[in-house]
Amino acid sequence: MDLNLKDKVFLVSGGAKGIGAAISSTIAEEGGIPIMIDPSLVEAANLLEAFEKKKIKAYQYPQRLSDPEHAKAAVDYAIEKCGRIDGIVNNAGANDGIGLEKGNPLDFRKSVLGNLGHYYDLVHYALPHLKKSRGSIVNISSKTAVTGQGNTSGYTAAKGAQLSLTREWAVELLPYGIRVNAVIPAEVMTPLYRKWLDSFEDPQAQLQKITSRIPLENRMTSAEEIAHMVVFLLSEKSSHSTGQWIFVDGGYTHLDRAIGNS
Repeated sequence: MDLNLKDKVFLVSGGAKGIGAAISSTIAEEGGIPIMIDPSLVEAANLLEAFEKKKIKAYQYPQRLSDPEHAKAAVDYAIEKCGRIDGIVNNAGANDGIGLEKGNPLDFRKSVLGNLGHYYDLVHYALPHLKKSRGSIVNISSKTAVTGQGNTSGYTAAKGAQLSLTREWAVELLPYGIRVNAVIPAEVMTPLYRKWLDSFEDPQAQLQKITSRIPLENRMTSAEEIAHMVVFLLSEKSSHSTGQWIFVDGGYTHLDRAIGNS
């Protein structure tokens, strides 16, 4: 299916690693131009080299969005390089383990702001350009927003807020034809997930325990499977979908997990 993304420009926060890298690559494969907002120099250089070999246009803005001015500068960079913005993928974030009992109020606030603030900032500064292109916004949330996890209050609070903003923005931006949707992954093998898995005494046993509970094929979701849904939502092929929370998780969040053991 041709998603008609040729020469359209998409900002992807955290776009050089894990799910973000898969999203940037899928945009590029569909003829779009990804702008990876990501401080990861080595990973971004590898992606850009691969794109260049295929004569695919792509860019990196090497900055972590820890301040509103960083988001404004990333938008200005995109306009300078490409002259337009057709979509935003809010993806960057980290499950930083700031819990209730073992956390503290200052770290909680820092975690929420660090995982949430840049979602607002990037869309706010890109909005004039999205209005011109009737663009699309996709927020990457997490199943922890609806299931909980334990010992990660800041992260889950931010992820829940991202889902709320998805519907709030979908309503506010209706007059401009800008669509806003969220994709909710569950178990995806990213570098951060691998780091968490390796914290267990027996990582392989922990992985088998997790995958046994994923109903569809008893396996983790691939980053590419997340990316395919995200890029579909960016495209005009999903032209009447807005305000949606879409789970790409092999049924992990909603299906009876006992199914996975049957």
